[in-house]
Amino acid sequence: MTEPAVVAPPTPLAPRPSLAQLFWGMLQVALSAFGGGLSAWSQRIVVEQRRWMTNEQFLTGLTVARLFPGPNQINMAVYIGADFHGLAGALVALAGMLLLPFTLLMAVGLVYFQFHGIPSVDRVLAGVVAAAAGMALSMGFKILDQYWNDRVALLLAAGVFLALTALHVRLIPVVLVAGPLAMAWYWPRRPSSP
Repeated sequence: MTEPAVVAPPTPLAPRPSLAQLFWGMLQVALSAFGGGLSAWSQRIVVEQRRWMTNEQFLTGLTVARLFPGPNQINMAVYIGADFHGLAGALVALAGMLLLPFTLLMAVGLVYFQFHGIPSVDRVLAGVVAAAAGMALSMGFKILDQYWNDRVALLLAAGVFLALTALHVRLIPVVLVAGPLAMAWYWPRRPSSP
């Protein structure tokens, strides 16, 4: 007879971050993801390292962030900041995502335009692109693990994938169809009264 597997209880969430912690956390996200993969790094830092949110809370926020126009991680920073400290938190998280990275981007951009003709610079950039693709794939597998047993989520994901890749439907019509379908299916329902 085999012993039942012992499942460790989930790690409790950390206390609500201060404004300073929020700024440094979002700065860490921004500086961790050179070349892309921000969603994966954001999940790793916010959920796994700092334990500010559960994976489910993070995925909800990421979904909301992707529904609005603009860069997903900027929207996500605003979402996280606002969730903890309202408007002040949103502004602080936004500053953490943009302040230093924007300054570095300007400096790197100036250097790149001076030396972009050097073949080794192009090879380094190709490596950064490959790393970013790997990070995006990693995030996809984390999301898949979260929704593996949800047939509707898998069906929606497969439908969107096929529409975009095989049928070459433009993104906006796909979002306008798949978004309302997903929201209608997952909208919280009140329990039926007796």
